[in-house]
Amino acid sequence: MTTHKAVFHALMMTVSVITLKQTACGDVVKAGYGSYLTTPPKPCKPLPETIYKTADLKGPMITGQWWSSLVWQPYSQPMFAHPLSMRCAEDGLVVSYPGAKITANQSGIFGSTTGKDGDFTIGNSAVSAFPQADCGGFSDWFVTASFTSGATCLRASYGHGCPYVYCQITGGQPTVTFAKPPQIWSGSSKDAVLGITVNGHFYGLFGASESTWSGLDGTKFVNQAKGKEYFSVALLPDNKQETLTLFRKHAYSHVTDSRVDRGVDGGSVKTSYRFTITPREGSEKETIFALYPHQWKYSSTHLTDMTYGSVRGTMKIGIGTGFSTAVPVQGVLPMLPPQGIANRERMLGYLKSEADQKAPSFGDTYWEGKHLGKLATLSGVAEAANTPELQNIFLSQIKQRLEAWFTASPDKQQPVFYYNQTWGTLIGSRPAYGSDKPLNDHHFHYGYFIRAAAEVARLDPVWAQKWGPMVNMLIRDIASTDRNDSMFPYLRCFDSYAGHSWASGDAQFADGNNQESSSESMNAWYAMILWGQATGDTVVRDTGIFLFNTERTAVEEYWFDVSGKNFPQEFPNVALGMVWGGKGAFGTWFSGDIDCIHGINWLPFTPASLYMGRHPEYVMKNHDRIVSVRKTGNDYNTGWGDLVCMFHALQDPTSAAAYMDASPNCKLEGGNTHAFMYHWINTLKNLGLNDSGVTADYPLTGVFNKSGKKTYVAYNCDAKAFTVTFSDGVKLIAKPKTLTVR
Repeated sequence: MTTHKAVFHALMMTVSVITLKQTACGDVVKAGYGSYLTTPPKPCKPLPETIYKTADLKGPMITGQWWSSLVWQPYSQPMFAHPLSMRCAEDGLVVSYPGAKITANQSGIFGSTTGKDGDFTIGNSAVSAFPQADCGGFSDWFVTASFTSGATCLRASYGHGCPYVYCQITGGQPTVTFAKPPQIWSGSSKDAVLGITVNGHFYGLFGASESTWSGLDGTKFVNQAKGKEYFSVALLPDNKQETLTLFRKHAYSHVTDSRVDRGVDGGSVKTSYRFTITPREGSEKETIFALYPHQWKYSSTHLTDMTYGSVRGTMKIGIGTGFSTAVPVQGVLPMLPPQGIANRERMLGYLKSEADQKAPSFGDTYWEGKHLGKLATLSGVAEAANTPELQNIFLSQIKQRLEAWFTASPDKQQPVFYYNQTWGTLIGSRPAYGSDKPLNDHHFHYGYFIRAAAEVARLDPVWAQKWGPMVNMLIRDIASTDRNDSMFPYLRCFDSYAGHSWASGDAQFADGNNQESSSESMNAWYAMILWGQATGDTVVRDTGIFLFNTERTAVEEYWFDVSGKNFPQEFPNVALGMVWGGKGAFGTWFSGDIDCIHGINWLPFTPASLYMGRHPEYVMKNHDRIVSVRKTGNDYNTGWGDLVCMFHALQDPTSAAAYMDASPNCKLEGGNTHAFMYHWINTLKNLGLNDSGVTADYPLTGVFNKSGKKTYVAYNCDAKAFTVTFSDGVKLIAKPKTLTVR
């Protein structure tokens, strides 16, 4: 640990001790030099006092998950675990297989539906209608729904990639109810196990050993369990007897916990996905699971030839106690190199124009965040242009604005943050787009705040020492690194198995949860990397690296489909605007314009946006599709044409630079600036495209490749030089507190 980082941590510990010793004054709680409220300001909608969870489920409630509707309403909306979909209803758990037939048209990609009855409903023979369904527990990618009526209970556990639903039933017998009689192709009333076909889908029904069935000539099957309280069903990839036998072997070994562990190893993020398996009978210690494309493409784990369909693409089936992946790290930079400033005088004009603008009044958390992000990017451009006087203007504005947000007083309405203890969340006032209720988009909004704070921290560690506790509160809200955090849930909105975040806090939609702006999610994880590196918090930094690079693979597979393997052939578009649990939508929440549908998954353009250029051939396909559809073609001076041009630069920077030279004051999207647009395009023109084949043993790096000539870049936050080693053998001595370019 370098000296300045040691001092930083000592001071941070001092701040923490002071904070703990102080008590709330009214409804204000101190956090370092900052503070927050414990009651909502008037602009914030109050959150519900009721969380639908069992009494034994303690701690902050995670939100923004694929199953979150379970805790926000008495039953639930459809929860897309893939390959299965579940919905809690008054008569039990409705189970469906939406991946059997995937269709597509101009508006999106869709799974097959079986109506409100699904394929069947799992219930308890002693209860016809449960008063509600509660969350009875959750782990990294599994959840348990608890249906209780007096002493009678049905507890059903299910998770991502799991073909099984595991049930525990007390006070009655397991029931499986169908809208119409299914076909039974294996077993009889005297057998514990049945193989059935319903709606063209194949399932195994696994009663306890020695149990029998009644009602097989109708639509409600009852498993006579003889006092045994466990039961499971499984989606089968086919109706072969040997497949049913294989699934029976593992049906009684219930998954009772799931955990993702990860680490950064040189230029790779290595992630392990592990099941805890509890045999209800027998001694089988392995289970059957299915991997998404972003997992099996990066895994050396042995998989079978069996598959499932899903709106994300083909899921491949494995057997074991878990699997692992290794994903190459895409380096990130806090600023682009000075070699990207083609004409310094022109750049100074852009920067002075921004510095001379009157600071806007405080906005809501989203639009304030966008402004802070713009200032942070301008600071880096000004540093590359060697204009410290202009950089100080941008930095001063960041400090003033963040300090205003980070300072509370009893009657303050805005700008301010408040903490809600019931839900375990920090909410900014004014809120935006449901960030207050139902806790939407926190990672989108707060990512901008964290990145702006990180820009200050790399240049002014004393400021970071003073105000860091409030920055850390924002980080803990969107992605707490501590599973035992008493104030915030662990990784609030990140779906560790699906590989990406979800934007809705409550997921109360028939299509499950959704995320529109994958790029703003990436911006949040970029911010965590920068903050962690600048402050010496390696846990936050490495968590950011894991989140950034895992979500990157999901963006490449599910928003972009860079390989052309996941989107159905009949889908005419080359990207999605929104990923939902049950579909992919070519649209946005706010516009049907093609610039917006594509651009919402590009903005904000920052130095980290180089990750979108890892597949230049896809960039060309994406850009050409937009131009062919736009009414104005490649006239970038309309709509979000500036973003289209900047995206195009990831494949053809020469054409992008020619456009900007011809239109030096082109129309801009609200979070963009001519200064960064000019810096971005000319960095790619002068140094080359992102060389994704080279990684490094340090995260703040970049490698550019122009016709085979590579340029290596590293930013060193430390006060001492050190050597960065790249995967192609190149070693770079990173000079202290600056950007080094070779």
